[in-house]
Amino acid sequence: MSGLILAVVVLAAPAEAAGTTGFQAVDISGSGGVTLKANWIAPAGPGRHPVIVFPSSWGLNDVEYIAQAKILAGRGYVVVSYTPRGWWFSGGTIDTAGPLDLADLSKVLDWTIANTPADPARIGAAGISYGAGISLLGAGADPRIRAVAALSGWSDLVYSLYSGDTRHQQSAGLLSLAAQLVGKPSPELTRMLGDFSGNRNVEQVKDWGRIRSAGTYLAAINANQPAVLLANGWGDSFFPPNQLVDFFGGLTTPKRLELRPGDHAIAELTGVLGLPNDAWRSLSEWFDHYLAGQSNGVESEPAVQVKPLNAAAESYPDWSALTGTNRRYGLGRIRLLDGTGLLGGAVSGGWSKRLPADKDTVAGGGVVLLTNGASAITGEQPSIWLPFVDRGRAGVWAAERPSAVQHLRGVPKVHLELSGAARTGTLVTYLYDLDALGNAKLITHAPVSWLDATSSVDVDLFATAYDLPAGHSLTLVVDTTDPLYYDENAPGDSITVTGGSYLDVPLG
Repeated sequence: MSGLILAVVVLAAPAEAAGTTGFQAVDISGSGGVTLKANWIAPAGPGRHPVIVFPSSWGLNDVEYIAQAKILAGRGYVVVSYTPRGWWFSGGTIDTAGPLDLADLSKVLDWTIANTPADPARIGAAGISYGAGISLLGAGADPRIRAVAALSGWSDLVYSLYSGDTRHQQSAGLLSLAAQLVGKPSPELTRMLGDFSGNRNVEQVKDWGRIRSAGTYLAAINANQPAVLLANGWGDSFFPPNQLVDFFGGLTTPKRLELRPGDHAIAELTGVLGLPNDAWRSLSEWFDHYLAGQSNGVESEPAVQVKPLNAAAESYPDWSALTGTNRRYGLGRIRLLDGTGLLGGAVSGGWSKRLPADKDTVAGGGVVLLTNGASAITGEQPSIWLPFVDRGRAGVWAAERPSAVQHLRGVPKVHLELSGAARTGTLVTYLYDLDALGNAKLITHAPVSWLDATSSVDVDLFATAYDLPAGHSLTLVVDTTDPLYYDENAPGDSITVTGGSYLDVPLG
């Protein structure tokens, strides 16, 4: 995937912009003398100009941003793009947004101030994915960074790897593959990836992730007061958006949160090619105000901007205004006739549903990058035919069909009471929009695992914004395995969900 994107970017590389210096390839000495491959472009006019530094994405290099660099240079910015250590032709080994990467970012700022017409008082950092993470972390480490635009980034690497105490298999596997193909993994990274996949030394892996999480340095970021733009996809299978909601709430800086349909880096992809793009337009306007000093009104716009999965764009002053009122749906007794329970009404007891702990169903979160990426392009959510869900392997609960549209906004939450559960186990919950013909569109999902004996579990589904049409049924499916995730189930075990279980849905 990364190599394909890079090839497209290279083929789409623009001609030099009129009124700019043109692109210049340079070597920048990073921390410890490691060579970082880079390029830069600047306005041709006299004087000092605001700066944007782009660390490249995981698996890509500084060529990634060449189309946007040309556009931004034409708007008056010095733009420096560089390949982080350990990738492609840069020296060193991959530090995974660790202390060496942050020291390198500061070295790039030093070089930029010394060697380009940069205004040292007006420096921004931005990027997609890995570049977003380094930029956001850098805003806490280097007070010279006055504005950040983090596109498809993370604020909590531990959550990204282990949300719901469940290891994310496909996303971590792709990151590992890219590192092996076009990078030079450090011994530490190799060890951490091995421990992650082998489910060993979990606390050590989490400690490693915390060091690489902007949320760990929230106080430092707030102290430095950069203007922070966060933009992600609802269906980001690498960095699910819940972590950004929490991080955004803790920021006391000028800030904005934008969420759009799509998977990891999909919402920004056409902009990488130099085509019109909402995420990149937001980035430009953000820097135009907070670096270039333009009075474009960005600072007075609502701080939360969202494009729901199937509705027009919306804006809110904060996240709590988006989420509205919570509604609780009790999970009811499974009917013998159709193997489905009622979702709704008071929380009830006196029933149970046994699930085999090692059997999958057609309910699923899809394939990393591809499923939610395709849905962003087509405008259609991934779907299944609900009658194909094996009721011997899954619990299914369907709500009564409302007479008016229901606006789901925020983080749905599921509480499941368990009976006789094994010491370790995993459940995966899926929330669907079910029409009258049995077609079920995925609204959101999330896994949950436990590593000690428990009588109940709580799972925060991934944040969503979706309009449930009138006459459609909100439907919950619970099974025990999904190819997106490693599970903690032992073959032959079973998990029994019982009365007292419920779903909480935020209705805007």
